[in-house]
Amino acid sequence: MTKVDNPEAEAIAPQRRSPSLAPSPPLTERQRERRRRILRATARLACRGGFEAVQMREVAESSQVALGTLYRYFPSKVHLLVATMHDQLERLHGTLRKSPPAGDTAGDRVAQTLMRAFGALQREPRLAEAMARALTFADRSVSPEVDQVSRQTTAIILDAIGGLEDATPAQLSAVRVIEHTWLSTLITWLAGRASLTQVRVDIETVCRLLDLAEAGPGRPAAHV
Repeated sequence: MTKVDNPEAEAIAPQRRSPSLAPSPPLTERQRERRRRILRATARLACRGGFEAVQMREVAESSQVALGTLYRYFPSKVHLLVATMHDQLERLHGTLRKSPPAGDTAGDRVAQTLMRAFGALQREPRLAEAMARALTFADRSVSPEVDQVSRQTTAIILDAIGGLEDATPAQLSAVRVIEHTWLSTLITWLAGRASLTQVRVDIETVCRLLDLAEAGPGRPAAHV
């Protein structure tokens, strides 16, 4: 199969290659292990050279799978990098659960959590840039992978709040706005258009929406 270097073309290519939009059957343990190898190889390549370093043939060779097998799992490198972001966030979530935030309010705890997540991505800026670029290139064909990233981010935020059962409908609306802001600050920082100080200010500011939502109309919100 011909290597595709143009990211926009790679985002469109799976529409030609995917024979069906039907849900895939659950993966076997062997398939899950193969998938893990692929995602680890992708992360290594991105850490070394960013978005451009992630080429399907190199990923296949590094993960010791056939190129055709790789394309069955991930129809393009956009799919691959978005899935890698979900994997990275999932790993981060496990780490965060071992050391939960200790803020007085939901907004404080979520801000602390997201800044820790940001710090983890900051340590590997080329990987972070590659994953963020993939998200911006993602079209409808990548919706399942993008949805996984969104659900994982939501789970991280809800854990910081105290769990889904403790979140009000207004707070759940605020969570969506916080997700958008967190991703936007990551992209602007990677592009050199925001300092770390500005990132922190923006995240802390948007997280106060949770405390406003918790207070409700006519009730004071803490730290706002």
